[in-house]
Amino acid sequence: MKATELLDALRRFYNDKLTMLRRHVATAKHVSDYDFNNTYQYVIAREEMHVSWVADAVQDVSADLGQGEVALADVAEPQIGSHGRGAAAEAAIIGQDRDGAQAFVDKWKPIVAALTHARHRTMLNVILGETLEHKRFFDQAVAGRTDLLGRRADGAGTGGGVMPVRWIEQ
Repeated sequence: MKATELLDALRRFYNDKLTMLRRHVATAKHVSDYDFNNTYQYVIAREEMHVSWVADAVQDVSADLGQGEVALADVAEPQIGSHGRGAAAEAAIIGQDRDGAQAFVDKWKPIVAALTHARHRTMLNVILGETLEHKRFFDQAVAGRTDLLGRRADGAGTGGGVMPVRWIEQ
């Protein structure tokens, strides 16, 4: 694989992963269940790291090609429409993210396997593996499991959900 083909693959992977990240940020705003929203925060943090890794790889390959620093496309946060309210509406939105994670892995697994650059191939395989872990979280959330990131002590609760805004000024 030529370096220009590697650069193209990395840029496309970056765009797809950034699109997924933006979708998850938008979805988290519609998921008020504490355990599920907390899981989205975890997924978003990992995906921010994934996007950072791939962005660095793009810049490294671009520099190797003598192209200098390249501008990476930004992706707008999508509008997420929920149909209804409550657990069923949340499950439908989370189910879409589950399906999106599987589609991402299905698309990229053969492309990543064909990469000849071992370091970048390994990095992208780590991202694909973590994406499958996120899919498993989404599967569990759709099934109504609340112990996605661990279990609470007996008797501990969440207070009913997440706050509608991140910061509250007093």
